[in-house]
Amino acid sequence: NTSSSSSSSSPKPSSIFLGKSAFLGLDHQRGKGTVTTFATSASEVEIWDYARSDPVSVINWGSSSVTSLAFNPVEVNCLASTGIDRNIALYDIRGPTAIRKVILKMRCNQLRWNPMEAFHFSVANEDGNCYTFDMRNLSNIKCIHKGHVGPVMCLDYSPTGQEFATGSYDKTIRIFESRGGHSREVYHTQRMQRIFQVAFSGDARFVLSGSDDTNVRIWKAQASEKIGVKHKREKTQGSYNRKLRSRYQALPEIKRIERHRHVPKPILNATKLRVVMKESRARKEKNVRRHSKEGAVPYVAERKKPIIKELE
Repeated sequence: NTSSSSSSSSPKPSSIFLGKSAFLGLDHQRGKGTVTTFATSASEVEIWDYARSDPVSVINWGSSSVTSLAFNPVEVNCLASTGIDRNIALYDIRGPTAIRKVILKMRCNQLRWNPMEAFHFSVANEDGNCYTFDMRNLSNIKCIHKGHVGPVMCLDYSPTGQEFATGSYDKTIRIFESRGGHSREVYHTQRMQRIFQVAFSGDARFVLSGSDDTNVRIWKAQASEKIGVKHKREKTQGSYNRKLRSRYQALPEIKRIERHRHVPKPILNATKLRVVMKESRARKEKNVRRHSKEGAVPYVAERKKPIIKELE
């Protein structure tokens, strides 16, 4: 019987875990040997064990839904999450409550830890920027990564920890250096729509993306890198060219050529508009400060503007 053979060959789950509400995120704990702990996010953070059908522990702080979460790959008992009420929370899964929380002006869509720097993590924000934090000091942003003109929906770190890729609602993929404020590469196609997931390959040579047009695409992390076998002379020439770019990268003309990228006209126009809006806000703030009492309009650092408050 064809129907019976097809049903018998279909895979069956080895375990089923039932939650109180729909799961919005999931991540596994890292560690030596066999690790059986994983966490899910919904209306609260739940810690699970493969050997049990009920959560080992439930952690919550407030009543908002948790949209994404990620375990620290080095400090394996540390967990971070983003909430629908614009918060970023840190947890120690050995305790019943969150350690610390910071509230931003706009919501974060995804969070990822730097695999090489244990205390640093980055978030993809609705305002079109990505923010890198140090978990030891959440009141100050370590680095602001700019370039997108739409909400950033996802990000993923390279295994080297030196860079990360982002996907945005503006239909582009950008690659940022972990300490750089502007993207070093931007990818787009005419058919590709809004991007909801990106991931680096294990060898850090490729970036995979999933977009709204039901396609999975594979991109080169280094756009000019040759795929395939390289001869010795090619390797030598490539190393020599990289050394030249590194040596003269501060020259204005070299910097302009290195940073220049062709982007679609709507993105170019939106970028110009954002520059005009930023200059307008700065000019207005300067005028208000000039015609106000001294000290009435304080100076706020750029890295503190997205933060509303920190809770402990």
